Amino acid sequence: MPLDSATRPLNSLGFAKPEAETRVLVAMSGGVDSSVVAAQLAEEGYDVVGITLQLYDHGAALAKKGACCAGRDIHDARRVAEQVGFPHYVLDYENAFREAVIEEFADAYLAGATPVPCIRCNERVKFRDLLETARELDADCMATGHYIRRMIGAQGPELHRAADPARDQSYFLFSTTREQLDFLRFPLGGLPDKAATRALAAKYGLPVADKPDSQDICFVPEGNYAAVIEKLRPGAADPGEIVHADGRVLGEHEGVIHYTIGQRRGLGIGGLAEPLYVVRLDVDARRVIVGPKELLATRLVHLGEVNWLGDAPIGTRAEWPVLVRVRSTRPPREAILRPVSEREAVVELLAPEEGVSPGQACVFYETEGTRVLGGGWIRAGG
Repeated sequence: MPLDSATRPLNSLGFAKPEAETRVLVAMSGGVDSSVVAAQLAEEGYDVVGITLQLYDHGAALAKKGACCAGRDIHDARRVAEQVGFPHYVLDYENAFREAVIEEFADAYLAGATPVPCIRCNERVKFRDLLETARELDADCMATGHYIRRMIGAQGPELHRAADPARDQSYFLFSTTREQLDFLRFPLGGLPDKAATRALAAKYGLPVADKPDSQDICFVPEGNYAAVIEKLRPGAADPGEIVHADGRVLGEHEGVIHYTIGQRRGLGIGGLAEPLYVVRLDVDARRVIVGPKELLATRLVHLGEVNWLGDAPIGTRAEWPVLVRVRSTRPPREAILRPVSEREAVVELLAPEEGVSPGQACVFYETEGTRVLGGGWIRAGG
């Protein structure tokens, strides 16, 4: 007799039923990570359905290396599905992606911010629209190739940093909500390193086992942000002045969109005695303000669109001791989180950080352990 669902042990995805009766939608980018997830779950006997999203006009990207969701990657995902033996579908999300991610990316750059479109893509496309598609397909859960861990705590699912700090993608997933976390699975988060992933790909004989990792933002060829912005917003590269923080005009620039907070190289104002950095962008006046490095130091960070994943509501305390990361490449630093409302907060950094830029994310972590407590979007520093 079959075990009653109340007494049946949980499978590896956390469901009290056989693997063959557990449908899991795998978001497949065509890279090695998501391909390994799909192959591993299929080998374990799960009812796997692969989905790849066509996110942008990939006509110019067919031969481009290092970008996800381009034509080559759709082909690679399809090859993996055919080889392993599970159904695979390509969904046209171009309009949704343009409206939810690309348009905001362009507007944020024009406003002098430094946006992180990969976070918006996870938040507004993969973990919202695609997740809803997974539910419509009667999937029990959705799995991705992200390097992050989902653990069950006292109050339910928790988000934790990946076992491999070098691969951890928690910065890009801070806006994952509790409801989404209930439905998501991240099978690679506990692996020791990327070599372990590639070893699994070789074990399964996947054609993408040696495929290079994606490097650029998918819709930004060769990392040329300015060229994309000029195409989306003609006239965005209007010239203006490069001005020292003390008021001196040092030169001219060919558009504010070519500069980011903290930039030192490529300013076009060589020959000065002191090294200068971009410390502020005055979009309305079309001015790039430069100054010495110390002007980049920031102690207070003002946040909007806060997503809180702690056990108690964020407003139950006036202050939360946390670790924060203000850029994806920075290590977590000690800070005090002070909620202003459920969706707004101010973070005080115990040691000043340089180059804190509007448009970036500020991600919260517990002071001990690996738990991710959420984060918010940087509106201003001070």
